Amino acid sequence: MSESVSGGVAKPAKDLKYPADRGRTSISDGVVEKIAGLAAREVAGVHAMGSGSALSRTFGAVRDRVPGGAKSSASRGVKAEVGEVQTALDLEIIVDYGVSIRDVARAVRENVISSVERMAGLEVVEVNIAVSDVKLPDEEDEEPESRLQ
Repeated sequence: MSESVSGGVAKPAKDLKYPADRGRTSISDGVVEKIAGLAAREVAGVHAMGSGSALSRTFGAVRDRVPGGAKSSASRGVKAEVGEVQTALDLEIIVDYGVSIRDVARAVRENVISSVERMAGLEVVEVNIAVSDVKLPDEEDEEPESRLQ
């Protein structure tokens, strides 16, 4: 095995790759969805992710407590399409009453893009945001009571 030295850095022979270049890394849609969901929740003014109906939120909360539930709460309200180097995301959010929806959506988009690109190394080509509800100050969060004591 011959190595050449250029500028003080040893390079492998032409037919060998650097160790970091040997193999392929794939990132599942679910991983990107979790990253995006957590990044969106970090933004002030985002009350929750997912469908705005109280019934849907209640069923979602129950589903999250059941082992093997459909989606983790971290990725609820997020759909990702992941390619080899790019991803596109659709988010559904519920905002707090009184906030600027435009400002919240911009902040969510920026935080999601920054987090996904930094953590997954994928280029985010678009982040579509659907605001499905507004959380009013006098509305109670609908969480089902636990059947366990």
